[in-house]
Amino acid sequence: MDSLSNSIGILGGSFDPIHFGHLRLAQEARDFLTLSEVRFVPAGRPPHRGRAKVSEAHRLAMLDIATENNSSFSVDRRELGKTEPTYTIDTLQSLRAEVGSDIPLVLFIGADQFLLMHTWKRWQELTHFVHLLVAMRPSTEAFSPLNLTTEVRQWFQIQQCDDPAKATQSAAGHIFLLGLTPLAISSTAIRATIAAGNSPRYLLPDPVLDYIRANKLYN
Repeated sequence: MDSLSNSIGILGGSFDPIHFGHLRLAQEARDFLTLSEVRFVPAGRPPHRGRAKVSEAHRLAMLDIATENNSSFSVDRRELGKTEPTYTIDTLQSLRAEVGSDIPLVLFIGADQFLLMHTWKRWQELTHFVHLLVAMRPSTEAFSPLNLTTEVRQWFQIQQCDDPAKATQSAAGHIFLLGLTPLAISSTAIRATIAAGNSPRYLLPDPVLDYIRANKLYN
């Protein structure tokens, strides 16, 4: 199996709007695990979050703009247009069915999300379909398995892997940890900055900011 040339990273989120924190996570995770591509999956109707502040069309347009100059990045639209809540496990099942059983898939999640893993639908099955990469953001530097629920901690200890090469040697089943370059950027803060009449320049790509201004988003 030529897994190295077909390995796929997956980064989901509202991307409301997308910013350099998202893009840098995608790049560092791709490099760390030597993945061939990263797919950004804009959330449809995530059950754990409120509705996005702008429409799916605007979020998708900003994603397309932000990723168009990186040949390793693409946008996966499979969650958009849904009227029912969209769950990560269902998205991963759909993607796995599409690419087949041999292609390595890696889901990127933040350590803050991982601490809430016990609230996810069918969380125990995630590593049946993908590897997980847990990204250690600046605010979660003190992350410890001791902060997980007992069930999740036991699952993590069984699946944890310290060898990034294994992400492309098997299709699924491992959990990796990655410390990120400190970039304390959030979509929430960007929206608040714009709403306050200030500039979020240097927090997100200039073409995305141009789009936000042209369409009067987040004012």
